[in-house]
Amino acid sequence: MGEFQAGLEELLCSLEKGLTQRTVIRIILGKYRGSDPELQKILIRPVIIRDQECLSFVTRYSTRDVTRNVSVPAGIVEIRGLLGGAFKSAHLFSTTETVQAEITRKGTCRVSVSKATTETTPDPAHDHAKERLIDPARPFLVELGITHGNAQVLPSMSRKWKQINVFISLFQGALMASRIDRTKPVSVVDFGAGKGYLTFALYDYLTATLGLEAQVTGVERRDDLVTFCRGVARKLGMDGMAFHPGDVTNYEAEPFQVMIVLHACDTATDLALAMGVRGGAEIMLCAPCCHKEIRPQMMSPAVLKPVLQSGIHLGQEAEMVTDTLRMLWLEASGYEAQVFEFISLEHTSKNKMILAVKRPQPVDSAPILEKIQALKAFYGITTHTLEKLLAG
Repeated sequence: MGEFQAGLEELLCSLEKGLTQRTVIRIILGKYRGSDPELQKILIRPVIIRDQECLSFVTRYSTRDVTRNVSVPAGIVEIRGLLGGAFKSAHLFSTTETVQAEITRKGTCRVSVSKATTETTPDPAHDHAKERLIDPARPFLVELGITHGNAQVLPSMSRKWKQINVFISLFQGALMASRIDRTKPVSVVDFGAGKGYLTFALYDYLTATLGLEAQVTGVERRDDLVTFCRGVARKLGMDGMAFHPGDVTNYEAEPFQVMIVLHACDTATDLALAMGVRGGAEIMLCAPCCHKEIRPQMMSPAVLKPVLQSGIHLGQEAEMVTDTLRMLWLEASGYEAQVFEFISLEHTSKNKMILAVKRPQPVDSAPILEKIQALKAFYGITTHTLEKLLAG
């Protein structure tokens, strides 16, 4: 075994031992020598997600952080590749020791071990209270019936509380990656605001947590909920909030930087996305709904007929195709877009999210448009509302 491999294995052995004994606090990969001028370092820590031990990778760029959670075995494999590649140093901090690995110019891996400088036992809980982006003592949570006056979450609202925090965490990453000028008021429109759980949380995060000015508008069809939300905003002195009756099909929004639209039925999701693109929105957070337009058009390619002969499979396939087309059209329109699980199925069956952040530079849309046309041809799709709206 060469000197490099021996040093690397010593570090990984200490890491695996610390993870087994639950003494690891964090790992930092530094001295990046790769091609991305914005990338600085990677911070890694153990977390527990849905009762599974994982490693949380936070890739730190000069203007944003990108977080990923992977299984422990996959994380160790990734660390091995990163340290042997673009990163030339690693620091492992645990409650028992500090291990430092340095890749020399000659390609050897030198490892030094010293006594730990802290006796603090790490808490791997992914949902630990101190990591919450929303303070459970905030007054709006009481008014919305999520917490007691003593900042304790009501048991019946625990799922909603989790959803709020996941949403704000997603928004935090999108905001850091966006071009939004935070020296000016941030304008937000939330279509389908409902009782305002996410609307109030976002306003509170922008103003109370980040100290920014914000103009947040909630749009809701149900008049009683509009009246309720207006009353809460007035009572709490949230002057930058407004609530209006209507929906995405009939509300004429002023220019906005952030758009939220949750479960807009049928092609209303496409109407909202098109509105965001045409209005130059920097961030769009969309929980898509319905594949009613695409499903009747879909032909089952011969190779997929055994799979799609079941109605439930055809419905799932139509949903995936619909949201993939939406994502591709957003990418062709200059956004970095992704579709992912917003909240686990144990909390809600409508758990998908489309997140789109406007890219700083124009993109070559030709290859993306080719993918769209190939996908449509494969399934025999002729009509898609988002395509028509963006073309018009």
